[in-house]
Amino acid sequence: MNAQEIRNAYLQYFKQRQHEIIARAPLVLKNDPTTLFTGSGMQPLLPYLLGKTHPAGVRLTDSQTCLRAQDIEDVGDNRHTTFFEMLGNWSLGDYFKEQQIRWFFEFLVDVVGLNPHKIYVTAFIGDAANGIPRDDTAATIWQQVFNERGIEAKIAEIGSQADGDARGIFSGERIFFYDDGENWWSRGGGLDKTPIGDPCGPDSEVFYDFGPENHDESFGKAHPASDSGQFMEIGNQVFMQYRRLEDGSFEPLEKMNVDFGGGLERIAAARINSPDVFKISLLWPIIEKLQDISGKQYNEYTESMRVIADHLRAAVFLAVDGVVPANKEQGYVMRRLLRRAIRFAFDLGVEQNFFEEIVPVIADLYADDYPEVAQKRDEVIAVLVKEEKVFRQTLKKGLKQLEKYTTTGVSGDELFTLYDTFGFPVELSTEEVRKQNIAISSDWQAEFDAKMAEQRQRSQTAAKGTFKGGLEGGTMAHRKLHTANHLMYAALKQVVGEHVTQHGSNITAERLRFDFNNDGKVTREQLDEVERRVNEWIKWDLPVSYKEYPTAQAFEMGAIGAFGDRYGDTVKVYQMGEGERRVSFEICGGPHADSTGQLAEEGARFKITKEESSSSGIRRVKAVLVRE
Repeated sequence: MNAQEIRNAYLQYFKQRQHEIIARAPLVLKNDPTTLFTGSGMQPLLPYLLGKTHPAGVRLTDSQTCLRAQDIEDVGDNRHTTFFEMLGNWSLGDYFKEQQIRWFFEFLVDVVGLNPHKIYVTAFIGDAANGIPRDDTAATIWQQVFNERGIEAKIAEIGSQADGDARGIFSGERIFFYDDGENWWSRGGGLDKTPIGDPCGPDSEVFYDFGPENHDESFGKAHPASDSGQFMEIGNQVFMQYRRLEDGSFEPLEKMNVDFGGGLERIAAARINSPDVFKISLLWPIIEKLQDISGKQYNEYTESMRVIADHLRAAVFLAVDGVVPANKEQGYVMRRLLRRAIRFAFDLGVEQNFFEEIVPVIADLYADDYPEVAQKRDEVIAVLVKEEKVFRQTLKKGLKQLEKYTTTGVSGDELFTLYDTFGFPVELSTEEVRKQNIAISSDWQAEFDAKMAEQRQRSQTAAKGTFKGGLEGGTMAHRKLHTANHLMYAALKQVVGEHVTQHGSNITAERLRFDFNNDGKVTREQLDEVERRVNEWIKWDLPVSYKEYPTAQAFEMGAIGAFGDRYGDTVKVYQMGEGERRVSFEICGGPHADSTGQLAEEGARFKITKEESSSSGIRRVKAVLVRE
């Protein structure tokens, strides 16, 4: 059973148990401005775990694509990836520990075919100070399911991970109690960090034993929560059964939830009994293609091939979800992933463009199970190939510049030059410095930060007096063009495609400038149609009004915003038109005209004057209100 088959079997397994299969959320969540990416399977479902009613019911299941950019430096070992899938099932006040534990164990053993003798589990040891008892319920259920398979399942009280490193495992032990550093879930972390009013509770993690030959003794003695390499976590069952009160104590919840997340790649690795997740069916074809292109072997260039395979897989899904390489927010992370992949390709001797050969392999691995990947295949290839071509030129220049520092060493000022002039992210520069054993001046970090501060100060000075939303003033001319900006955004989404998302704007008294993502030029025919629609809406003299909404509610109602913008708890949403004639519903700070008809005063009409490239994958249009 390969990874794709495991994914589909999991969804069908829980569908047969009355779970509704829900679609994956995109890697960039519009209604969660607190984080750059979807980093866990439960993240898109948090409002429902906190009490909101889910439209699909109380039993849900999915496979959620996730990205954790904080793991980027760890990629290269046998288990870390920035991009991964989490198999998930949830009970929103329905079933609890008995069903969850039995179902997951049955799925692993009877459906996937894992050896039950290689499965080890953990549970919460309890906390007397906070009145939380040891989770004997979970431990008892685990003992029963193991005993039913003829497996001895002794219980071990460990405590912290450090305690486990010192103690290890004794014969027959299979269920391990750990403290809140390992087996307690809350949005804040451990018990003391659980937010007031939040649901929380113990969890029970499931590990696969790859054998003592994979244990690294530098971590101490082997035990499930060790980072030594012998045990790999393949699933975590969170039992939300408490709420933290104002006085810091905990009370039981009336309605208890189950939140399960299982790593698809890790379960697939356990299925082939390999601790190397890069040998599974969702990653190994990428490695094989890299071997073909480079003429090098995986066992000799393991780290470089792992980094390339992981980073390009992540970039493909970012592109599918509408992200394009840029210099800030999600686009910056995407650009960093792509540039690291190109840099590691140099280690394989691949100095020519190779994305065009690798990206289709990745897309084809997911096309059958994620229709959006198949639909956007050509667009994704074009976006990534374009970024590769652009960066390869700067990479060669940057590497030559770095060669000059091999004898003299490098300072923070010089790292800033590499960043500012050659487009090298500082992380890539410092990584290269380490690779080449180039001396680096002693936190250099302070020098680099000072240069960055100077650059920000210059930018702030240049932009002094601008309003949020790109306005350079508040006159009626500015207000009219700002209103036109909203109308054009709505028309672009209708004419060019729903993928269009604002990536910046600038509005003067004379013209508006609007940046948005799109692969390739917008045709003159499309621009003419955008103009026609905007002028028609102006002619309708639609009312312009606004209301404030909770941010999550605004997005659920269909409000659009600028890509990468962060929002507070509430937002102001401007609406143009009403009912069937509502043409724009957009988060914005203002100011605007009172109605769209004001834009036609003195015989003016909307006209697009220019369409051009702003940066890789980003188009720019300029428009005016001109008198006829």
